[in-house]
Amino acid sequence: MMMVFGMFVFMLRTTPYQQLRHSQEWRHVKNERVNQSASWQYIGAGDDTVTLEGVLYPEITGGNLSLSALETIGFAGRPWPLIEGEGRIYGMYVLTRLERGKSEFDQYGNPRKIEFTLSLSRVDTDFREKLQSASVSDALAELKTSANNAINQVSNSLKSLF
Repeated sequence: MMMVFGMFVFMLRTTPYQQLRHSQEWRHVKNERVNQSASWQYIGAGDDTVTLEGVLYPEITGGNLSLSALETIGFAGRPWPLIEGEGRIYGMYVLTRLERGKSEFDQYGNPRKIEFTLSLSRVDTDFREKLQSASVSDALAELKTSANNAINQVSNSLKSLF
């Protein structure tokens, strides 16, 4: 397993990605002052996005079916936990973009090569932001609550499938 997005598992048989880009931003505003240098003020975290890019060879890896499952997740519009295979928890993300290109077709018009790009955007707050304004114990308690809520969401979704 390479990564899990909600109940979708990225692995060789589904959608193995060859490149992962994680982009984070922090917002600052510049306040002009008379007879002084401008001052800068931190106003919080900005966008946090994960982009996955890969090439699928349907004879070996996943194909249209795997991408259709991701497309369905996109239409649902719900946030899901994003967890890397080695255990790193990124947070709660929504699927914001799915791009695919098909080439090297067989005699029936089926692609032998499918390139894809998948963009995910974070929708929850990183617990490290809370360390500025709250005590560590409060931040950890809220993190525990968020983790329990995410586990309950996934558990309820799995129950509704079966």
